[in-house]
Amino acid sequence: MRFLPCLLLSSVVLLTACSSKEPEYTTEADLYNAATKQLENSQWESAIKNLNSLEENFPFGTYADQAQLELIYAQYSSDEPDAAIATANRFIRLHPQHRNVDYAYYMLGMSSFTKDKGMFERVMPVDTTKRDPGAARESLANFTQLLNRYPDSSYAADAKKRMIYLRNYLARYEIHVANYYFKRGAYIAALGRGRYVLENFPQAPATPDALAVMTQAYYLLKMNSQADESLEILKLNYPDYPALNKDGSFNQDFMYNNGRSRVLAWMTLGVFSKDEITGFDTREIYDPQYKDSTLVSRPE
Repeated sequence: MRFLPCLLLSSVVLLTACSSKEPEYTTEADLYNAATKQLENSQWESAIKNLNSLEENFPFGTYADQAQLELIYAQYSSDEPDAAIATANRFIRLHPQHRNVDYAYYMLGMSSFTKDKGMFERVMPVDTTKRDPGAARESLANFTQLLNRYPDSSYAADAKKRMIYLRNYLARYEIHVANYYFKRGAYIAALGRGRYVLENFPQAPATPDALAVMTQAYYLLKMNSQADESLEILKLNYPDYPALNKDGSFNQDFMYNNGRSRVLAWMTLGVFSKDEITGFDTREIYDPQYKDSTLVSRPE
């Protein structure tokens, strides 16, 4: 009889479906314990599902507050930074005096900086300092808020390290913009970017480039006295800066062709070197993390 094999096959399919179905958790403790185990095993999707279920069904339960904090981590770990940010903000709004609210502020900073991280950036290095720094600024603001509100937080030390990285990141972005303005002939705008770095990120590795940007811009604007003042500061603090000539004068051709002489381009009619504005970028000299590579790495 043919119906017997069909019946057996249907039974196998049914048993397989039942065995692959996730178990149903009905109590608050069961949901929380299952989610905790899933977090330990990096099963983010399942953990998020159970934590959401716990919050929906037991909003005032024993594990409700902790489940929200765990949910922030699960969403962050599963590359859902916008969801993690929303959950963290909601926790801060609902529990502003919670003993672990500093963790929510910390995760805001962590999530903000990763929310623009694209697929290709996850698998190959790119110079992110040339991209829109909105997420970096948001992350810096969140870490700053954490330190202002909870200076003694257990997350404060790590937040400070990340803030240094973010300040250096933002300073380098300003130099990229200044270099772009030089290409456009917008010397006042370039000057403003260099000054912004000095005023807001004075200890950043981009500081020598900021001084060079200001010196170059002042010379191009025929403001020689101001240019000389910037040059003196540059010579005093960075006497080996590559745009400085042996006699201490400023090489105004340095921003062409990555610091290579424009003479070669002129003599060879551009065959061996194009005469183009490449600006100022001495990361490999003054920034330790770039001495072996010109690509930026994000904090993990």
